Amino acid sequence: MMDFPVFHLDILGNRGLIATIAILHVLINHGLAVGLMPLVAAMEWYGHKRGDARWDKLAYRILFFAFLITTTVGALTGVGIWLSVSLVNPYSIASLIRVFFWAWFVEWLVFITEVCLILAYALTWKKWTTGAAKVRHIRLGFALAFFSWVTMAIIVSILGFMMDPGNWLSEHTLWSGFTNPVYLPQLAFRTPLAAAMAGVIAMFLVPFFVKRDDPFRATALRAIAVWTLVAAPLVLAGGLWYYAVVPEAMRENFGVALASLQFAEWQQKFLEIAVVTVVAILAVVQWAITRPQLLPRIVLIVPFVAILWMTGHFERVREFVRKPYVIGSYMYANGFRVDDYALLQRDGVLAYATYSNPLTDAEKAGLPDGLAAPERAALLTRIQAGKDVFMNTCSRCHTGHGVNSITGHLQRMFGDQPWKSELTAGYIENMHEAQPFMPPFPGNARELELMGAYLEHLQHNAAPIPGAQQAGVVVITPTLRAALTGTPPLTQASATPLTRETSTR
Repeated sequence: MMDFPVFHLDILGNRGLIATIAILHVLINHGLAVGLMPLVAAMEWYGHKRGDARWDKLAYRILFFAFLITTTVGALTGVGIWLSVSLVNPYSIASLIRVFFWAWFVEWLVFITEVCLILAYALTWKKWTTGAAKVRHIRLGFALAFFSWVTMAIIVSILGFMMDPGNWLSEHTLWSGFTNPVYLPQLAFRTPLAAAMAGVIAMFLVPFFVKRDDPFRATALRAIAVWTLVAAPLVLAGGLWYYAVVPEAMRENFGVALASLQFAEWQQKFLEIAVVTVVAILAVVQWAITRPQLLPRIVLIVPFVAILWMTGHFERVREFVRKPYVIGSYMYANGFRVDDYALLQRDGVLAYATYSNPLTDAEKAGLPDGLAAPERAALLTRIQAGKDVFMNTCSRCHTGHGVNSITGHLQRMFGDQPWKSELTAGYIENMHEAQPFMPPFPGNARELELMGAYLEHLQHNAAPIPGAQQAGVVVITPTLRAALTGTPPLTQASATPLTRETSTR
């Protein structure tokens, strides 16, 4: 992490950037690709079998909607995940690439195949309409559905690995990482979830493509609702299996993950809302099965919005519960490997940092009045060092004054009393014991004091903290390192290199 300039967004926050892109991508991938492609292919097959062109027409319109979204927003957010993660936490994605290189290579080939298939499926629909050509087209649709699922099946193994690497921690092989304890349960949950999402989305789209006075609308709604209802118990079963394999320590984070730290006490209330939401979805689905002709279009908004909200929140919870790790028991959320902590806490993170994040003029405001020039310069050097500690150890998850801000947390704890460095440093030193989703502080005792001085300054300075993409960086020279750390530069004999990544065998 310290080998790269620190990208930082002080309003939305780094994790907010990743979450926005990733959740949108998952909603599109699950709902419009993994789940919807087999449903569309099944609708086309059923229409061909029954000789009912209405099914064919409806399936094509739904496919075209999915085609537009998946090949634009879906593709862009897929690339956006890579870009944002590489900017925010480059060491975490580098570690995953080393372990899953060949899995990701295969996934890339599968994804390219999927893109080619959806193009062929959509563009040949109105050409391969009869006889053997129609049969080939239907097979093309089911092939697309299969490859869409395989893409998810590979990625899910990596998501499971990030929660619990399992035997990989000792074996360091691709296979042990791929077959982590969370993989199959998560796949068993996501597969029917995607099918249920597709059913709800298709039900929402039917009134846009079939007129109200057309009897086929009721027929289509009933059939799609049955598809959704069949998936529901499988979602529940997969979810229970998935929950059972979540590491016990991570389950303790559910309260904060569900409703954030400020509203952790609302966990029970949130769960009640979630149950009501699920019941509402199932009620509308049941209505579509029993009385589809009486189902108003506006009612279909309820399950559509509800299942997107539930799935999006599931992704948020899944990301949070593995804290304090970004890769379970291997790398903390701040990007430092567990095995490197002893070295960093001995020498300090600044001893190994490559770049310094210079204070802007706006950030230098708020200093005490009446300081002599040498005192002001010394204080700014201290604040500069504290900022570099913050940017290297905290900015992956926290902002200065924006979403999930460090100042917001300190304000709730200490109020308007002065945030003296010894007060905040004492909290930071022991924060992981009071809040187990926080990683331990990786630096040494002096850097705790520097961090405290910087946080004390933030109480009087509300300027946003710029990242390297805004304010640039300064390459740390031996002289600058000595100034920041307050110690002579590490010599080649005294310095101990950080442990290298372990590549897959």
